[in-house]
Amino acid sequence: MLDLGFVRDNLSVVEEKLRQRGMDPADVLKDFREVDTRRRQVITDAETLKAQRNRVSEHIAKLKKTGQNAEPQITETKKLREEIQEREKAVAEYEARLQEILAGLPNIPNDSVPVGKSADDNVEVRRWGAPPKLDFTPKPHWELGEQLGVLDLERAAKLSGARFAVYWDLGARLERALANFMLDLHTREHGYTEVLTPYMVNSDSMYGTGNLPKFAADLFRVPHGEKELWLIPTAEVPVTNLYRDETLDASRLPVSLTAYTPCFRSEAGSYGKDVRGIIRQHQFQKVELVKFSAPEQSYDQLEKLTHDAEEVLQKLGLHYRVVALCTADIGFSAAKTYDIEVWLPGQQLFREISSCSNFESFQARRANIRYRPEGKNKTEFVHTLNGSGLAIGRTWVAIVENYQQADGSVLIPEALRLYMGTDRITPKKF
Repeated sequence: MLDLGFVRDNLSVVEEKLRQRGMDPADVLKDFREVDTRRRQVITDAETLKAQRNRVSEHIAKLKKTGQNAEPQITETKKLREEIQEREKAVAEYEARLQEILAGLPNIPNDSVPVGKSADDNVEVRRWGAPPKLDFTPKPHWELGEQLGVLDLERAAKLSGARFAVYWDLGARLERALANFMLDLHTREHGYTEVLTPYMVNSDSMYGTGNLPKFAADLFRVPHGEKELWLIPTAEVPVTNLYRDETLDASRLPVSLTAYTPCFRSEAGSYGKDVRGIIRQHQFQKVELVKFSAPEQSYDQLEKLTHDAEEVLQKLGLHYRVVALCTADIGFSAAKTYDIEVWLPGQQLFREISSCSNFESFQARRANIRYRPEGKNKTEFVHTLNGSGLAIGRTWVAIVENYQQADGSVLIPEALRLYMGTDRITPKKF
């Protein structure tokens, strides 16, 4: 969430940044200026009435002390009290309206974010590796998975419907191996602390990371008595909210956490997109990287987090590129985002496998996550960052498509062989 004072004092900047996101400021800001002006006027009126009431109360005390009649003044204070209560009620209503507007405002793109009108204006930053040299026509993962007997979409549909998957034997083991490999890399070499969180969270947690109220349609809601819980769309939600309503000591920053969880997404509005295979699922697994940083360090930490995610692909020998998302393509809560896109020879395209973002203080303000700078008494909001390190299913896809062989088998990358207990996946039926 953006700071009310910042929006008020920099309204023209906010409007321009909204235009850069491809939004109409009038649709997003709505009646912000009018409501904010009225709120401040009503606050002034209430303070004036309170001052008047105090003067009358002092006069009443003097009258009573000298034995004089104070009934007119007492009647006046009752009227003033009613008028003050009316103003305070109006202030509360205006503040609720302002909070509603602010909750729907996206983050301000950092000045380093490329300005663009669509994903076509994203800027490639770097590439690593090269596509595999195959002397045969590569197959997409959904064909390979079925032929190998390791990916079963038909039985998954029987169990749960479309956009679910069943993995068999070495397909299931590859998923588990990838998770263990990623967690080991991030904890042993990159300095992250592993955390295991709940897979269902309350509405406050969803609000804290910016998923609610705007993206309720993208989530799975679970009725729970008189309240409701939500299946997490990513570990970003519970991990970021671990420190909700807390103040961190500056000496602890940056805090770097990693978590492996299932992720649940309704994929509202995505029907007709990526219907083949396991690219876009209602349930998938992911290793997440989350950081809490002092503001002056957060963009250095974004670069580090992105490189930590990249190293997974490097150790697996997978060709990829890093893309800086433009203003029209970054997410609602993000101030800057790098997408890491892995090459898929079976589909002849790059596919996003991780989004690494700096949210600056946007999430921290919503979740009230603060830190106390050294030598200062006043607390400030931390900057939060996160990224996939990586999405397990899409890494599974990348390995199957990039390491496929002419005989239909799939080689296992060297870095995973200890986890897999084999160097190859060969056909097997279940």
